Amino acid sequence: MTNFASDNVTGISPAILEAISAANQDYAASSYGADKWTAGLSEQASEIFEKDVTVFPVISGTAANVLPISSLTPSYGAIYCHEYAHIHTDECGASEFYTGGAKLLSLSGEHAKFSAEKLSASIFGRGVARHAQPALVSVTQTTEAGTLYQVDEVAAISAVARENGMKVHMDGARFANAVAGLGCSPADITWRAGVDVLSFGATKNGAMGAELVVFFNKADSRELEHRRVRGGHYLSKMRFVSAQLSAYLAKDLWLENARRANAMAKRLVDHLKEIPAVSFVHPVEANILFLSMPKKMARSLKDAGFEFYEMSETDPVLVRLVLSFNSSEADVDRFGDIAKSLA
Repeated sequence: MTNFASDNVTGISPAILEAISAANQDYAASSYGADKWTAGLSEQASEIFEKDVTVFPVISGTAANVLPISSLTPSYGAIYCHEYAHIHTDECGASEFYTGGAKLLSLSGEHAKFSAEKLSASIFGRGVARHAQPALVSVTQTTEAGTLYQVDEVAAISAVARENGMKVHMDGARFANAVAGLGCSPADITWRAGVDVLSFGATKNGAMGAELVVFFNKADSRELEHRRVRGGHYLSKMRFVSAQLSAYLAKDLWLENARRANAMAKRLVDHLKEIPAVSFVHPVEANILFLSMPKKMARSLKDAGFEFYEMSETDPVLVRLVLSFNSSEADVDRFGDIAKSLA
């Protein structure tokens, strides 16, 4: 079986697996993050982002989102995000829970992106005691549709947030794919564009289970240490998470893996765009494809050993395909060749 359903179904990048093994060779000097791997992460991340940053390793994307969000949002606050954002649709109310009741307000927008103008028009209640107070904006990069916010779009959203006394969070579960797709520096799409905190994903891009919370202003990070403990992410053997992240950041492995996944997505697009019966629902800007194809074609591709999500019951059917750092050219070409033969 070849699985294009998600980049969560892949194995571990060899360099990361080696790093886990190396961390297991002897006793650590201490526990709960007092180890060389964890200690070195701030320096590695600071080099990548061209700025002194404060970082916290955690083990899930949900934790990487909701712990910093709750650190920056009071219980009476309002959090603005796209209606398809992961924090809104797939995290079981975790943002509301960890903030102690903050309100999530969803925004519409094509291709899973909202604009600065949409955000500005939606903000209300500031300074009015009976309303939830605008506190934070969350931008997903890469979006749930596989599209990318451009640098100027993030900067414009951040400017609106600043005008309204709000912080900016970036859900970067696929941040590496976004940087690879945009061809910009990590700094340009984050803190230089006004982002206060980033959830820097690794699990979807070659890690076993590791994410990195990156604060661009130290003052914003002070509360998270306590929330991380209360949230169950203050790990006694944190070195095994940090070793993954250290290998991920070293020698630009994070970017190399993402470029590979994005390249495989583009290769698949080149095959499928030749088929009149296949149409793309969203622009393909990273490693995710949303497309419409005849249900019979989808069934035949699954019978040929490919796994992917069918997102509708219609005919033609809405299909999601996700390429990974270890997707092979041979598998991509076979999918494309079979699809063309069924057209």
